[in-house]
Parts: sequence; structure tokens; C-alpha cells
Amino acid sequence: MNPVIPLILAVPLLAVSGNALAGSDSGLYLGASIGEAQLDFDDDRPGANDIDVDIDFDDEDTAYKVFAGYNLGLIPLVDLAVEGAYVDFGKFRGDIGPLSDADFEVDGWTAAALAGVKLGPVGIFGRAGFISWDGDLDDIGDEDGTDPLYGVGARITLFSFQVRAEYERYELDNFDIDYYSVGAAYTF
Repeated sequence: MNPVIPLILAVPLLAVSGNALAGSDSGLYLGASIGEAQLDFDDDRPGANDIDVDIDFDDEDTAYKVFAGYNLGLIPLVDLAVEGAYVDFGKFRGDIGPLSDADFEVDGWTAAALAGVKLGPVGIFGRAGFISWDGDLDDIGDEDGTDPLYGVGARITLFSFQVRAEYERYELDNFDIDYYSVGAAYTF
């Protein structure tokens, strides 16, 4: 058998396998995720006439995130990226003193840095950044702030399409929100 024929067949296979992972190397990406946000907050706050008001929220709701980022692709096998997102945590139900079934809605804009390791089409990553959030509490008013966020995740990439599973923690003023999600992204 001629040794040139196996070589001719091997070259296209190597080219295709390299393209299968090239989508995660660098460039702009867009994506979205959906999951569950959990809020657990219990505190006594001073109310009218120096009477403490008990605030108790222990609830979860469906949340979603829409994000865009840029993967720098500077180091082989390492993902370094910057990402911005809009996150809507949904509506949490809880008690504020005598007012039961009060609703607390939270959403915000995030900016984060991501660092991860590529293990072929599978990878793991961590994130750290900030969220500028706005909360609306029934019959009480609005609250907002800029606070830290961090998280970890895993991804599977095929060509330029990516599926993610993530856990994120948002440490807002006096309470934390945990967000568990699955999502997808496309790298251009």
C-alpha cells in the first residue's frame, strides 16, 4: 500500500478536529441562561416609634441572564474573558412585620472577569466581578447598590456553540442571592 494515501486521508481529519474546538479560542460571544435564584434573609430593622420590624424572606424564583463577552484567547488551554450581563432574579415572597406575602423584585447589570481551563471540548471556569442592582420592595420602596459577585461553572463546546452550567453568588448589601443556571452561548 502506498504510504501517501493514509497521509492524504489523515490531513483532512486533523483539520476537522481542530475546527471543532476553535470556536472557544477567542472572540465575541453572546448567550443566555435560565435557572433558579434563591434568597434567604432574616433580620430585625428599626421601624416607627423605635419598634423593631422583623423581615423574613426565604424563597426562590425562576431567573434569567442575557450576556455578552469577549474571550481573549491569549494562552493555549486557558480561557480569559470579560463579560457583561443583565440578570433578572425574579420575585421573592416574604414577610415584613405585619405585612405578609410582600414581594421583593431584584435585577441588575453585571461586569465580570472569567478565567478557566480548557480540557478539550470540556472546560471549567470561575468568575469574579460586580453587579449594579435595583430592588423593589412592595409598599416599602426601592433599594439599590453595587456589590461583588463570584461563581464557578463548567462548559461543553462544539464548534462555536457552547452549553454552560453555572453557580453564582451575588453578595448584595444585607443579603445574598444564589443563582444556579444552565445556558448557551455562541462565539463569533
